[in-house]
Order: sequence, then structure tokens, then C-alpha cells
Amino acid sequence: MNRKFSSLFFAFLFVFISGLACAQHESEGEKSAEKVENKEAKDGFNATTMIMEHIGDSNEWHLWTTKDDSGEEHHVSIPLPVIIKDNEGWHTFLSSSIAHGHEHDGYTLEHGQVVSTKGVEKATLFSIISGKQKSNEVFFDLSVTKNAASMFLSVLFMAVVFIGMARNYKKSQLPKGIGKFMEPVIVFIRDEVAIPNIGSVKYKRYMPYLLTAFFFIWINNLFGLIPFFPFGANLTGNIAITAVLAIITLLITLFSANKDYWKHIFMPPVPILLYPIMVPIEIIGIFTKPFALMMRLFANVTAGHIMILAIVSLIFIFKTPLLGFASVPLALFVSVLELLVAALQAYIFTVLSALFIGIAVAEHEHEHGHEEHAH
Repeated sequence: MNRKFSSLFFAFLFVFISGLACAQHESEGEKSAEKVENKEAKDGFNATTMIMEHIGDSNEWHLWTTKDDSGEEHHVSIPLPVIIKDNEGWHTFLSSSIAHGHEHDGYTLEHGQVVSTKGVEKATLFSIISGKQKSNEVFFDLSVTKNAASMFLSVLFMAVVFIGMARNYKKSQLPKGIGKFMEPVIVFIRDEVAIPNIGSVKYKRYMPYLLTAFFFIWINNLFGLIPFFPFGANLTGNIAITAVLAIITLLITLFSANKDYWKHIFMPPVPILLYPIMVPIEIIGIFTKPFALMMRLFANVTAGHIMILAIVSLIFIFKTPLLGFASVPLALFVSVLELLVAALQAYIFTVLSALFIGIAVAEHEHEHGHEEHAH
């Protein structure tokens, strides 16, 4: 498998699985918000509901809510495609057909999520695998959700930027436009991340994935901090997205691993009597590393969004504009801090991915000889 084919394969795998995960993933935050909202008064402000609706996924892109003189709320949203597979076949329509209590083909929209009015539950990956749900008693939601739409937007943005850079480099070796900013970042990832962790001999094979992961996380972190359409989605704070990224790192690590890596797993350098203890620990370690990648990115990005929204919510909780003199500057400070966190989390994910790959491909017995030959 050459480098171009492998790069295209992993790019397609990431977009496909991420889109499917976004469509099937129902945020636990949405469930919590629903429980809290059932307890609150209809005319009251509930910070938990507002925050959970923001960080969760949705089948529509909500823009704003207005109230008329009678106090009735009017929601302004951008409809997204709904694609559902159930026992009756395929159903495709826009989310506007089922919004605000409307029903279409036995489905409606509640708290931004597609639900069945026939009592059929939404299929989830783990429930189907575990056998808790039968395939003929569920519906499969393959819709383009807000997070999926945001992901496609960021992928399109990256494609335009990097294809334009590639065309400029074919004409001239000097960077132009945005390439003047991107080139130092790419060189930094190569010289400070890929080569030190993977080695000067094998790093080129993994540069496409490392660069894709870094810029994908960084750009989506930045997009998530912009509070207006078509930005503001909590994509990298969605555990389905971070799980797919971590799984791809795991697959690359396992399929690239050499005999030295597997020998260390199943024949660790400890006395044989300790093998029954160390071997299971080493096997568990294979999966805890990508799990840590997944949780670190998910938790840090989500925490930043929650912190900013919670600070702003203080104005509405205490119902005094005077609090804005404290909460707005503090929210602005946290937002600026999140700009640093956006790049930092992308860097940490890329460094750890390169480190795990480097451990898997390292040849301990011939490493020095190869390095000297490369120089």
C-alpha cells in the first residue's frame, strides 16, 4: 500500500465513520438537559439546559429564539437533512418538517433530536452489539446533524486551503498567501513532533495523518469558539469524534508495529514468573493509550465551552445587568485562553499519536545504524 493510497484510505475512513458516529450519537448532555427541563418552570431560565443544548448534537442548527408581545417563543433554525432507516424503509426529509411539534412519517423533533412517535427507539451501536435492542425494533438515524455538517465544513475548508497551497508550490517553491502562515506550522510538526518521536527514517510515512489530525482538531477547536453560524458547533467536544480519531491512531499503531513491539508486549523484559501479571497489563495498555487520547481531547474542549457559557449565564441567573461588568470580561479572558487551548490540545493529540506510533515502529537493535545511515 503506497503512501498516497493509504492517506486517501484513512481520510475516507475518518470522514465516513465520524459522520456515522455523529448521526447515531445521542449526547448524554441532551438527556440530562431533558430531565432538568421537565422540572423547571416554562418561563424560567435554566443554565444547565442552555449549556447542554449548546455542547450537545442536534438535528437542526439553532440560531436564536425570539418572543413576541404575547410571550410566545419563535425559534429560528437552519434545517438539516434527516435520513432514517426503519422497518418501513428509508425516510428522507428536512428537519423543518418535524420541528415545533410537527410530525412526518412517524417522527418528530424533541430537544433537537429525532424521536419516533410510534414508540420505536433509536438504534445505538453498543446496544445492537450487546443484543439489548433487536434490529427490527429500532430505527437507524443516519442524518446530517449539526456536528456532521460542521465537520464537512471544516474538511471543505482544509481541502481548499491545502489544495491551493499544493498548486502554489508546483508553480514556485516560495509560499504565498496563507501558505506563509501554514508552512512554519507544518515544518514545526515535522521537525519537533514527527522526527523526534518516529525517527528520521520512517516519519514521512505518517506525516499525512499527523498533519491531518493536527489541523483538523485545531481548526474545529477554533470554529467552535466562534459564536455565530456556520460556526459554534462543539465538534471536538463530541466523544464520537474524539473516539474515531483515537481509533485511527490505534489502527495505525497496530498495523505499523514491528516484531520488537509485539515481543515487548508478549515477552516483556521481566522474569518469566511475572509474565502472568505483566502481559495482561501490556495488552490493556494498548487500549488505554488511545482511550486517554479520546478522553483528554473530549474533556478539555467540552470544559472550555461549559466554563464560558456558565460565566455568561450568571447574568441571567441573578437577573441583573450589573453582573455583566464582571462576567463579560471574565468570559472574554477565558475565550482568549481557549484560543491557546485550541492549539495546545491539537498539539498534544498529535505528539502522543506520534509517540505511540514511534514506539510501535522502533527497531531497538538496529536503530542507531539506521539513523547514522540516514544522516
